[in-house]
Amino acid sequence: MRLSQAWVVARHDMHLLRQKRGILAGLIALPLGVGFGFPALVGLILSSNSTDASAWLPMYLDAFSFWFVIGAASLPTTIAAYSIVGEKVSKSLEPLLATPTTDGEILVGKGLAAFVPTVTAMWAGSIPFQILIDLETRGPLGYLYYPNWSMAISLFLLMPTVALLAIEASVVISSHVTDVRSAQQYASVIFVPLIFVYVASEVALSLDVTTLLVLTGAFALLVVALYFVSTRTFHREEILTRWK
Repeated sequence: MRLSQAWVVARHDMHLLRQKRGILAGLIALPLGVGFGFPALVGLILSSNSTDASAWLPMYLDAFSFWFVIGAASLPTTIAAYSIVGEKVSKSLEPLLATPTTDGEILVGKGLAAFVPTVTAMWAGSIPFQILIDLETRGPLGYLYYPNWSMAISLFLLMPTVALLAIEASVVISSHVTDVRSAQQYASVIFVPLIFVYVASEVALSLDVTTLLVLTGAFALLVVALYFVSTRTFHREEILTRWK
């Protein structure tokens, strides 16, 4: 596999991405919404609650920070779903498939085009989130909650792994359907286990280092499995001849 050729595909897709205002709006709005919205919510909760915050606040902070993982699953589905079926509709896919670029290079390139903007946007949103949370909670907790190991694992291990899983699922689906909306709807299944984890984290599940590492390992296994599925089910000849 030629990584340089995969990067050419990624640059091509990212150029097209800049022309999609709806996708760009999501890349900006979601990280900013989490980065500024949850600290504001925490401040509101603290101002209206006189109980000892150290007993319950860390659990909620861990749950709120998990939205960066959920965001990493939601943002790339639109990009990756468009990467094949959207380009097919706009007549920009056939020239790429007709080149000597291999299937693996195409899949890696399209994955990078969704992965890089998503992870960059979520990392950027995590900066104001951590700063503002610390400003809101330093008094009630008596210490700076962020940065910590749980957040580091979420941002640099779990979040990229979940993003890769969402991208691979979206690419596989988008190579077998004929419209972008269907691809996005099918790919949204990836949200289900993440929403369950988020709800559980606000009730009983502790998103500590051990739990986050277990989740990362489980999703990493799915990433590897889905990669082999994607390379075996992506048939450029079928896309070129049957999609009319």
